[in-house]
Amino acid sequence: MKTSSRITLATLAILLTGVAAGANAQEYPNRPITIIVPQAAGGGNDTIARILGERMGRSLGQSFIIENKPGAGGTIGTKQLAQSKPDGYTLAMGSTGTLGIAPTAFTNAGYNPRKDFAPIGLIAKSALVLVVGPSVKANTVQEMIEFAKKNPDVLTYGSGGVSSANHLAAAMFASAAGIKMVHVPFKGAGPAINDVMGGHVSMIFSSLPPILGNVRGGNLRALGTGTTERAAAIPDVPTISEAGLPGYEAEQRYGLIAPAGTPPAIVAKLNAALREALTSDDVKERINADGAVPMPSSPEEYAKDIEAEDTKWSKVVIEAGAKQQ
Repeated sequence: MKTSSRITLATLAILLTGVAAGANAQEYPNRPITIIVPQAAGGGNDTIARILGERMGRSLGQSFIIENKPGAGGTIGTKQLAQSKPDGYTLAMGSTGTLGIAPTAFTNAGYNPRKDFAPIGLIAKSALVLVVGPSVKANTVQEMIEFAKKNPDVLTYGSGGVSSANHLAAAMFASAAGIKMVHVPFKGAGPAINDVMGGHVSMIFSSLPPILGNVRGGNLRALGTGTTERAAAIPDVPTISEAGLPGYEAEQRYGLIAPAGTPPAIVAKLNAALREALTSDDVKERINADGAVPMPSSPEEYAKDIEAEDTKWSKVVIEAGAKQQ
């Protein structure tokens, strides 16, 4: 009888927990929701977070607060999310940098991208574009590769720092092309781009927003994009894959994540609001204007994408010798 009573009580406790979780999901959200952006204000992640927060806030009837927590390759803010209460009121922007690169690049990142988060959904992808300055005479990807093979370690590439997306995209390019180039890290991609335009550095793999105006103005030449399809903002620029390196792909991917253990019903409600936002004309226009392409998805699809990005970029980090203490 005692054993039977224990089983009955245990079953009742499970049922009550499920009822409570369901009730919480029905009431959710009843206060403002915070989105942690693990980068400084003004960047691509920050811009997209603010666009989505405004639209999702209208759908869910609550305001969204954007909290910038930059530092250590985005690991500070992402680690904060991993340690947050899984109640749906603290979310974060996930990206290629924080979920694909940083867990391997930083010895003490403080989180596991596959286990410590509940993926809400993909948001968008943004091309990484190979741009060169006046010091490079090549007009195509193939011409540049041929020059580099004849002149090893002459070409230089800038980046926003060791293990940044700029760095690893170029390292992966050099490995695939069988060439040797010299890495020149800067304290941010902005100064690196300026030195490419000034002719002090040969090239950089950059996201579209900071270079688009200078590409259109002729201060930088775009030789190829790291996406599988041509970027709508620069349709005349071929992909690097079609321009000479079949299969090459390097792009920034953005998504929305919650702490592991967030109730599935809350995840589903957030995913529905996110998808609604990403399919609205005004949000699509604003994301496209920032050089990105909306990518609405299910939580399950985003989980698979995180796993694939982690597998891909962890290998690149190791091969590039970009692991940091």
